[in-house]
Amino acid sequence: MSNHLKAAKAAFLFFCIIHVAAARDAVLATRFMVAAAHPLAVEAGYDIIKRGGSAVDAAVAVQMVLGLVEPESSGIGGGAFMLHWSEKDKKLRTYDGRESAPAAARPDRFLNHEKKPMEFFEAAVGGRSVGVPGVLRMLELAHARHGAMPWADLFGHAISLAENGFVKSPRLQGSLERERFLREDPVARKLYYESGSRIVNVEYAATLRAIARGGVKAFYEGAIAADIVRAVRTHAKPGDLSEEDLAGYRALEREPVCGRYRRWRVCSMGPPSSGGVAVLQILGILERTAFARAPPDSEAAVHLFAEAGKLAFADRARYMGDPDFVAVPVVRLLAPTYLERRARRIGEQAMLQALPGDAEAGTSHFSIVDAEGDMVSMTTTIESAFGSRIIVRGFLLNNQLTDFDFTPGSANQVAPRKRPRSSMAPTIVFARDGRAHLALGSPGGPMIINYVAKVLIATLDWRLDVQSAIALPNFGSRNGPTYLERGTRYEDLGDALADRGHVLNFGPLVSGVHAIERVPGGWRGGADPRREGAAKGD
Repeated sequence: MSNHLKAAKAAFLFFCIIHVAAARDAVLATRFMVAAAHPLAVEAGYDIIKRGGSAVDAAVAVQMVLGLVEPESSGIGGGAFMLHWSEKDKKLRTYDGRESAPAAARPDRFLNHEKKPMEFFEAAVGGRSVGVPGVLRMLELAHARHGAMPWADLFGHAISLAENGFVKSPRLQGSLERERFLREDPVARKLYYESGSRIVNVEYAATLRAIARGGVKAFYEGAIAADIVRAVRTHAKPGDLSEEDLAGYRALEREPVCGRYRRWRVCSMGPPSSGGVAVLQILGILERTAFARAPPDSEAAVHLFAEAGKLAFADRARYMGDPDFVAVPVVRLLAPTYLERRARRIGEQAMLQALPGDAEAGTSHFSIVDAEGDMVSMTTTIESAFGSRIIVRGFLLNNQLTDFDFTPGSANQVAPRKRPRSSMAPTIVFARDGRAHLALGSPGGPMIINYVAKVLIATLDWRLDVQSAIALPNFGSRNGPTYLERGTRYEDLGDALADRGHVLNFGPLVSGVHAIERVPGGWRGGADPRREGAAKGD
């Protein structure tokens, strides 16, 4: 394993909350539903829909609040992917707000003076890791097409919370206590460490007022953009982001990546995310094995799931990158004949490592269904916890460029204006009659792929309700050890899996799945008990 991957793994585990919270009850509603990672963000989205807003209107409000109350995970200094289902048009669209590399970026960006890959935090902390933020451009594009309320009306909750203050949640407090670098920034130290139990962020409120009034141009051009560039370029570890990079950024609409799984149609985000393709590969491989006959909670089910994950992650490492820069063989990777060949590689004994065939903590997810039946599944990120640790005008900048491969030569090497490969997998599932049935996604770095696939097989195969499926212990493989969630009943499967040849890793697998499923008469929402989120509907 490379130093980069070792460090990324350590960082992921470092910022996790170790315990699994108590079980929760699913939330039922007849008209609309919001499920997100913080109750204050849920309230903002709920209120917007209650006032006649659309799912995208609510998504804007939710994101603005999350950037305030959950700054370790996402914000306007980061990026996102969104799936949007229009009930009226019967149309699924996907929007790419992934950060991009500056025009000055080169493939050796994360090599040290010895031409070896940097340690993760050497690369991540500071200006070198900052990509052009994309989430605001993406939300602007989606709102222009699917919004029902004026743009300026969507920022009130976040502005009020920023000006009047909010109480630090236990999760945020824990993240701040474990964080090693953020307090080195005097502004961040005053805001997060010297403020007591309540945070007031008037600079963030002023930034949001400017964006509400002037649109996202107020962020990508002018004084805010100049401050972003200055902060990146004058950092002790400077980067090369320019005002031209910010002004030139564009969000993109891309084609969804969809595949059949038994009687369902599963759709997700395509490249530059690897998440959708990898999830569909895992499902497609499992469908061609004895997985349907493996009892839930059995070592046989975990064995097959982990082995399918190894195969998907092997292909991910070899083929996946920004499709505007490299040819990504999505159709071939999801072809039934290819999946059949991959499935035949799985036997009773574990593969130590899968070969690719011939053919990636600082993240949050929310799901929304509005009163018209429109649906949003959106995963949003600043990469690792607290991003680059650079704060500008009340918000943190991402360290997303460390999602590129540090060693040049791969499909995911650094290049000017390229978007780094992601593992984010916002997903919408459709029933045989074409109706949207389930929206979900998760944070969790590369383990996102396993978390989303687990909830899918738990709901679609094991017939669990969405809340129970989310709470089910996490497990899977990223083409290395087989991970089992520490402190859960799945630890008891360890001996049987070891007998099959699995190398085991017991750890805190802190997903953050927030999902909504269709039920008779309405919707059921689920929030991950490993985090502080909630679901609320009407």
